[in-house]
Amino acid sequence: GKATVLTAITRDVNESLGGCELTFMPRVAIDLPLARQQHAEYQATLSSLGCDVVAVPTEIGLPDSVFIEDTALVLDEVAIMCQPGAASRRPEVAGVADVLRQYRLLESIRLPGTLDGGDLLRVGNVIYAGLSTRSNRAGIEQLRAITAEFGYTVQAIETTKCLHLKSAATQVASDTLLINPDWTDKEAFRNIDLIEVDEQEPDAANALLVGDSIIYSSAFPRTQARLAQSGLEVATVDVSELQKAEGAVTCCSLIVAT
Repeated sequence: GKATVLTAITRDVNESLGGCELTFMPRVAIDLPLARQQHAEYQATLSSLGCDVVAVPTEIGLPDSVFIEDTALVLDEVAIMCQPGAASRRPEVAGVADVLRQYRLLESIRLPGTLDGGDLLRVGNVIYAGLSTRSNRAGIEQLRAITAEFGYTVQAIETTKCLHLKSAATQVASDTLLINPDWTDKEAFRNIDLIEVDEQEPDAANALLVGDSIIYSSAFPRTQARLAQSGLEVATVDVSELQKAEGAVTCCSLIVAT
């Protein structure tokens, strides 16, 4: 068959990024021009790894919309539009759906269920779903019902010390996760190889797997060295301004295999 093409759907940095939602972090001033430059470099890195980069236009008054991952879970068979736990973020979903519709059939999580894409970690046919400040049991049950017909199982994991499950664990190879064991239960992932973050870098568990490479924040050199020691190919990006908005590298794209 023809080679898989990866499309990376991104969303431009919003003027109002400084008004973003914050749950676990203090508010500090964000340098908007620098945030835009860093986001452009992130898009360029996606492109260098072979992705077709698509930008969804942002709209006035959607400060968190650059964090497009939270609006959807994209599977091979279907895309599920999420229902963000923060009410201010729910208007982000429609614009993303308009673009995703070109690639996938869409299903939706409906209130009172809430679900943020940042809480959803798919490894093979298992979807790990974080029970967090943003995603509730009703949302996870809807996800389970939608995905069961495609052969996925959904495993809920309590996530209390960080914003999203993907703050605590992300996939870095087909059979390997990068994890902060203080923020999530290692036992939940007992069939998978784990690389633990350096204990001096608690925020370092967020990496974006693109093909056989990882996009990774330059802010975590100790953990980056662990990834390199494991033979993983790492492309670093500086996302300091997006990190001030409680964002990270997985948050800023939806990777769609086409």
